[in-house]
Amino acid sequence: MAHQNDSFIREVNDELRSEQVKAVWLRFGGILAMLAILIVIGTIGKVAYDYWHETSASASGDEFLAALTLAKDNKTDEALAAFDRLEADGYGAYPVLAQMRAATLKAQKGDTAAAVTAFTEISKNDAIVQPMRDAARIRAAYLLVDTGTYAQVAAEAEQLAVDGNGLRSSAREALGLAAYKAGDKAKAKEWFQQIVDDNQAPRGLANRARMLLDVMASTQ
Repeated sequence: MAHQNDSFIREVNDELRSEQVKAVWLRFGGILAMLAILIVIGTIGKVAYDYWHETSASASGDEFLAALTLAKDNKTDEALAAFDRLEADGYGAYPVLAQMRAATLKAQKGDTAAAVTAFTEISKNDAIVQPMRDAARIRAAYLLVDTGTYAQVAAEAEQLAVDGNGLRSSAREALGLAAYKAGDKAKAKEWFQQIVDDNQAPRGLANRARMLLDVMASTQ
């Protein structure tokens, strides 16, 4: 008798659970189905985005390498055209890399003014990450050492020549060279001495600064 009672109770409980499930489904079935559809759509969208991201980045990378090869082979005009296309249609960081490389090619080609303009445009573009903008500013400053005034070099480099900035030594070198070229040896010495006194300055930069200080000392 006890066994029959247990079986009866289980059947009743199973039936109650079945009825509860039916009631929940009748009440919330539409919402649950919609959630399930949204999850599936979201998963498909994520997979599609990942595929598009990978293929777009890969295609831009291939285009960038092809343009670099053209530049290496001294096909400057073709390389510049390829970099211009990548700058307009590339994906991820490649448009900025193409813009930087194109500016370098212009400088190598002898069009320093166009190169400075290109680097300055990069440095002022808020959509570009700060390290890349700072690097462009330094490149412009070095070009202006030969073609511009101390004030023009300072406009690009002076704000980077501060303690804590990762490019401070390069900025100080550009400023020192510009000052030396302008005939202001005292100012040049100050900038080069800051490089020498900075124990975190890259060895090559520190050695050049020390050499220039020795040259200036020997000509006094």
